[in-house]
Amino acid sequence: MPPALSKDRELTVEGRRHRICPFSDLPGDLAARAERLPFVVRILLENVLRHVGRNDVTMDDAVRLAGWDPAAEAVTEVPFHPARVLMQDYTGIPTLVDLAAMRDAMAALGHDARIVNPQIPVDLVIDHSLIVDEAGHAGAAAINLEHEYRRNRERYHLAKWAERNFSGMRVVPPGRGILHQINIEAIAKVVRSEPGSDGAAFAFPDTMVGTDSHSTMVNGIGVLGWGVGGIEAEAAMLGLPLVVPLRRVHGVRLEGELREGVTATDLVLTLTERLRAVGVVDAFVEFFGPGLAGLAVVDRVTIANMAPEYGSSCAFFPVDQQTLAYLGGTGRPPEAVALVEAYARAQGLWRDASDPERLYSGVTAFDLCAVEPCAAGPRRPQDRVPLAAIADSFRAAMNVEAPGDRLPADGMRDGAVVIAAVTSCTNTSNPHVMVAAGLLARKAVAAGLRTKPWVKTSLTPGSRVVGAYLRDSGLQADLDRLGFQIAGYGCATCGGNSGRLAEAIEADIEARGIVAAAVLSGNRNFEARIHPLARANYLMSPPLVVAYALAGNVTVDLTTEPLGCGADGRPLFLRDIWPSSAEIEAVLAATVSPGLFRSKYERLFEGDPKWQALEAPPGSRFPWDAASTYIRRPPYFDGHEPEASAPQDVRGARCLVMLADSITTDHISPVGDISPTSPAGRFLQDRQVGPRDFNAYGSRRSNHEVMVRGTFANIRLRNELVPGHEGGVTRDLETGEILPIYDAAMAYAARGVPFVIVAGRDYGAGSSRDWAAKGTRLLGVRAVLAESFERIHRANLISMGVLPLQFPPGTDRRSLALTGSEWFDIPDLAARLAPGAEVPVFIRRTDGTVETVVMRSRIDTANESKVLAGGGILPFVLRRLSARAGAAPDIEKDVA
Repeated sequence: MPPALSKDRELTVEGRRHRICPFSDLPGDLAARAERLPFVVRILLENVLRHVGRNDVTMDDAVRLAGWDPAAEAVTEVPFHPARVLMQDYTGIPTLVDLAAMRDAMAALGHDARIVNPQIPVDLVIDHSLIVDEAGHAGAAAINLEHEYRRNRERYHLAKWAERNFSGMRVVPPGRGILHQINIEAIAKVVRSEPGSDGAAFAFPDTMVGTDSHSTMVNGIGVLGWGVGGIEAEAAMLGLPLVVPLRRVHGVRLEGELREGVTATDLVLTLTERLRAVGVVDAFVEFFGPGLAGLAVVDRVTIANMAPEYGSSCAFFPVDQQTLAYLGGTGRPPEAVALVEAYARAQGLWRDASDPERLYSGVTAFDLCAVEPCAAGPRRPQDRVPLAAIADSFRAAMNVEAPGDRLPADGMRDGAVVIAAVTSCTNTSNPHVMVAAGLLARKAVAAGLRTKPWVKTSLTPGSRVVGAYLRDSGLQADLDRLGFQIAGYGCATCGGNSGRLAEAIEADIEARGIVAAAVLSGNRNFEARIHPLARANYLMSPPLVVAYALAGNVTVDLTTEPLGCGADGRPLFLRDIWPSSAEIEAVLAATVSPGLFRSKYERLFEGDPKWQALEAPPGSRFPWDAASTYIRRPPYFDGHEPEASAPQDVRGARCLVMLADSITTDHISPVGDISPTSPAGRFLQDRQVGPRDFNAYGSRRSNHEVMVRGTFANIRLRNELVPGHEGGVTRDLETGEILPIYDAAMAYAARGVPFVIVAGRDYGAGSSRDWAAKGTRLLGVRAVLAESFERIHRANLISMGVLPLQFPPGTDRRSLALTGSEWFDIPDLAARLAPGAEVPVFIRRTDGTVETVVMRSRIDTANESKVLAGGGILPFVLRRLSARAGAAPDIEKDVA
């Protein structure tokens, strides 16, 4: 039955009335023009219309957005109020620390601390603390979870305190899965129905921001959302709009269908390569075309997950019949599915074959039929390699030669696969590729194949649903026989938490200088992310991960060479054991059902007995422990003044680090293991923390003392100020001494010398790591001078009060012949904070000459100008809240 939209702005679905905000509220003929707008723009437009009159949002904002011109170069600023915030623990718990510190600052200003409280729903999923310490045996998951609780007890106490003190906040305990997979399978609603101010139901699109760059995964089910830094998420939580700079919406027209034997992973790696080449950084990407009709949602979410890898703000798939099938298939109530369809049709947010092509800034046609089996690596997710070319790509990229006929006795040589991990929500959310991995394992086991002894194998699914259908189908038993026992439910190897290799393997790699490799079904393979000893890292589908664990080396050409010899002594090829689509569908039909999803998610927020036994600290203000090495009150509000002071000019700055292209947030932000000899390692040992108890940087993110010492500490960082060196070191340009970057920054600060960073293209690519910006700010960096910036990191730098400046076209550190011996002056800063302003930078050389380079401010919106002028988002928000505090209603005394 079609939805009924009455004249009084109500939508009736299955007998229940829902108020909506229709586009007919737009003046004149704008509602008719808005019918051709991309779906993402229409969702943003509804959001603006619904919030007119709040937070300075006006009808002018809606009119401006409704008139968005796809050909215009100008940015349209959109005041966006997301419906909710989704956080993982690596970024989420530091966010809670910031809010707890803001409560203290609010109290210091004489106001009730509880004014600092989320105004929209917040979900924190504890999923990034899992480390694969144990793998390859039945008890691995239990042991890893035990280690996780032991290492992170303080952090989890803070999460419990926050859940108790912040209204509308829920915590998903450890061991449940990965936030993005839990989001699409259970939390996301697509259309929300909530009581309005008068108690009547109000229906509107489910929108969100997440403190993880792969929050875009939810775009695959028709929910608009993307990753932001935790500091932006804090502003959204506290009810402030996020000002979205909308310039381009790029359409991707999908045609055809995938061929037999080609996976969704092959598809997304091919799309990533293609869209990187097209250039969609900072653009909103929207998919359309006849190829959508046959593209299942589990394939769409795989594509949407990797939007950060091709650089776009989002990767949106509109609501259609496939969406409804997925919602029903994952156990959503029938009335919720009916509301999604009715609302989407009524508001012009429904996609079908009769849709005219919408207004896009540009269009890329993509033929699904042309996709072939592939991987991506060895260092970047956009570097797609056809399956047959992986061996050559490895040798060329890593500068190693073929071994010839002489092989070491143990079989390990360059290209040895030392980690094979079926990991990450990117692929474990897709039952087709997971079942394919299980069937390939079954056939390999039946033929007598086994994984090579030097391969650390692991399986870390993104939800407990995966474990259930693999177990029920019997496929987990086959994976177990190859060492792919479940090692835990969470973000593990893909996030850098692969754990140690066997001691003998690590010693062999180091002693013989083996260029080892990792293969994983994730979305990130940046240098030193997966494991310090895995120099080459390839992304691939789960069945290919299993296949390379059998082959044992990435130089084996799986298209022509055997995986090994079976029990009968005959060579067995990948083609011999690759499962067919019919085999995969038969397993899915027998094991995956709506009831399975409902049963696994009905107690999502309860946790195990260990979690339930954790007590929340008392009080509405967090009781900081000065002796803690995990949680420290951050310094962002130290010396806070009610009024912001004008930004100080930069005079006589030195270059702290000079970097090339494609510097990722993994290079900048502290990630992975903490070295005992690093500044962070020395800091911990000075406080009686031994190396065995260091934990990973990610688990120490709530201690700024550790994190600032680990900023730019990546062991693969190549700083052009110290050619021939690799790692987090630089040259003190005033003494000539080579030092850890942290030590050099402190030495400059002690002398009163400011400093900047100089970099190439795509600075800050990768995850939305807050600490890439926080660490930069706490080191004391005043500005970053780069050829171009990735979206999230650019915004995060501004949020932390660091100025991003972009070289003019044709100018860079090389054309300027910068050596690091120069001094940099950036005067009149207070007058140059407008969006896109021209900012003269004066470069003084040792011979006394001065060269002026007019750079472009990468402050992209007026709101960002206010934030930077206010010293960053945290003091900016505190001033806003403090100004409103006098008019705030009384809050009940100590809710805790």
